[in-house]
Amino acid sequence: MKKNFLRLFYPLAGVAIILIAWHFYVVLLRVHIVVLPGPLQVADSMVTHTKILLDEAWVTSLECIYGFALAMGIGIPIAVVMTYSRIANLMFYPLLVASQSIPKVAVAPILLVWFGTGIESKLAMAFVIAFFPVVVDTATGLRSTSPELLELARSLQCSRLQTFFKIQLPSALPSIFSGAKIAVTLAVIGAVIGEFIGSNQGLGNLLLTANSQLNTPLVWASLVVLSVLGMVLYGAVVLAEKILMPWGPDSGHKL
Repeated sequence: MKKNFLRLFYPLAGVAIILIAWHFYVVLLRVHIVVLPGPLQVADSMVTHTKILLDEAWVTSLECIYGFALAMGIGIPIAVVMTYSRIANLMFYPLLVASQSIPKVAVAPILLVWFGTGIESKLAMAFVIAFFPVVVDTATGLRSTSPELLELARSLQCSRLQTFFKIQLPSALPSIFSGAKIAVTLAVIGAVIGEFIGSNQGLGNLLLTANSQLNTPLVWASLVVLSVLGMVLYGAVVLAEKILMPWGPDSGHKL
């Protein structure tokens, strides 16, 4: 109980310290609201624009979830193929690494042309950014399976499928979820980038609109909602990890 309390207390204490310092900085230095609104002004904007923030957050969350699910659904099978096939690994892994040198903002206009201004281009952007850590971490996890376990499977004459589902996949789950945690936060970034390039809805579009109107409190309120959205999605991945990995270090269960 004490450990759980401290895990909750320290982050909340850190947030409280930042908010207090922010408030006194704005008040004592008389910073103009257009330059930097105080936390109370941001909170007031969140209350005033609750409906629009929730509506736009729903759109952005769908883009993030769809893009993340697509990255997991395509990235994991590709990682499996690259793990089992040396030729596929030699052919595509260097291309995958090289693709990361391309600025993702430069890809967004291309996706906009291909998929239009609807949700498809935003989830495609989220997929493009989230895809890489899923593939890399999954492949790393599959390759790091204990050689002793693989030798045991061979001695028991297990088929490739049995070895994969009974030994390699469970052994790779920590790495898979490690990549998923990174990917789900990157999916939020990808969705917002897509909304920046071309959209008439979503938190990214609301940010641009509020900024063009010099409504800085609403800009910061949108950023707060985006941060909360990222934490909620990250928490959902952590919850899935605890369900699928009951033997994990934080689950309280042992094999």
